[in-house]
Amino acid sequence: MNKHPLFRTLCILSILLLSTSVVVGQQVRALVGGTLIDGYGGQPIYNSVVLIEGDRIQAVGTQGQLEVPAGAEVISTEGMSVLPGLWDMHVHLMINGHSDYAYWDSIYPPQLADVIMPASARQLLMAGVTSARDLGGPLAESISVRDRVNAGELSGPTLYVSGPFLQAAPYPGTEDFRWGVRSVEEARSKVRELAAAGVDCIKVVDQDEIPWEAFRELVEEAHRQGLKVVAHGHRPEEIRLGLRAGVDCFEHTGLSSSPEYPEDVMNMIRERTADMSAGPLYWTPTVEGLYNYEYTRDNPERLDNDCWHEGLTPEIIADIKASIQRPGELPYFQLTPIRRPTLERKVNQLRDAGVVLMVGTDSGIPMKFHCQSTWNELDVWTNEFDFPAMYTIKAATYWPAKWMGVDADYGTVSAGKYADIIAVKGDVLRHIDLLQDVDLVVKHGKRVK
Repeated sequence: MNKHPLFRTLCILSILLLSTSVVVGQQVRALVGGTLIDGYGGQPIYNSVVLIEGDRIQAVGTQGQLEVPAGAEVISTEGMSVLPGLWDMHVHLMINGHSDYAYWDSIYPPQLADVIMPASARQLLMAGVTSARDLGGPLAESISVRDRVNAGELSGPTLYVSGPFLQAAPYPGTEDFRWGVRSVEEARSKVRELAAAGVDCIKVVDQDEIPWEAFRELVEEAHRQGLKVVAHGHRPEEIRLGLRAGVDCFEHTGLSSSPEYPEDVMNMIRERTADMSAGPLYWTPTVEGLYNYEYTRDNPERLDNDCWHEGLTPEIIADIKASIQRPGELPYFQLTPIRRPTLERKVNQLRDAGVVLMVGTDSGIPMKFHCQSTWNELDVWTNEFDFPAMYTIKAATYWPAKWMGVDADYGTVSAGKYADIIAVKGDVLRHIDLLQDVDLVVKHGKRVK
């Protein structure tokens, strides 16, 4: 063996250079050639190049302008739309499309943490949803699944959870994931318990049934704990009280079959959106489940799509199938044909009043599966309500990240942010329903589909 110091030094340098080039080759990926819709809502970037190093986006540019480093893994996105990973701001990981909630809540809690919620998360990710807000679930299970997904132990979108619903009194049999609040002391203690457990936001429902002082304290304590409050908007008084208390986001279009929001409610909303010091007023209307019910009832073949089977046991799959075998008879949707014609008017009222709308689906409700709901919501907004596709995409990317306070890391395809990126063959700005079959999913720099 040659023991000359110079020879040994050269050998060491050669090994270091070789190992460095291998690491760079493993860590750098380049998405090349696609039309990039970056999430900001501006002009698409044609012939785009997105460089990913590790779990972050290193640079964004175009072919001929941004050089692809030697040794990078090149992934062709020619002929594809490239966009930020989608957000779904209203999912229910603990349910999977079964039609009988009382039955589900009595039978399946033991399987929530290890089977049902992980399956829901996996299905969302495979549908191109790389971030999701889970609103309502048992506390320990919600935190466990979120942490395991976010640590990479389970497959799923980056999760943000509320844990249990807060309301005046839990419905019978739902005490594990619905907590009662009837006093100022209960409001303060339960919000503090949730905050100590590490939830990402607070979910409140039926706030018009909670004593006003208790509800106001609930919102104020959440804000003291650094947590935003998400509230149902099913009834006019829920909205009025939510606005008075300073709720940060409303859910659902609500008001049953009423054709529109009352004028006094709209005046309150307009006054709130005009207050620049308070920031935007956010709303997640969740229209798809209602809007598409009659089509699903009359065309049940879509229920046979086996994407919703992934991660579930044969017994659970059979149970869900049996519960929805007669779509036209489900009690959950009997009023829907009367409600459906009112949805577009209400959503447009909110939009015209300056509300920032975000895409969320109520995914998991009867016949609405985690692998299908999100793209269907975007499709209804764009093709039925005539919202510009770019507006709809921004509502599923930029604005959710902004609301969660993580827009420095998520929501757009831009340098320095986590590489959460999806791609689909074709032009999603013209054919938004192409998102029903996402071809490429990158989460935190890793190609997961």
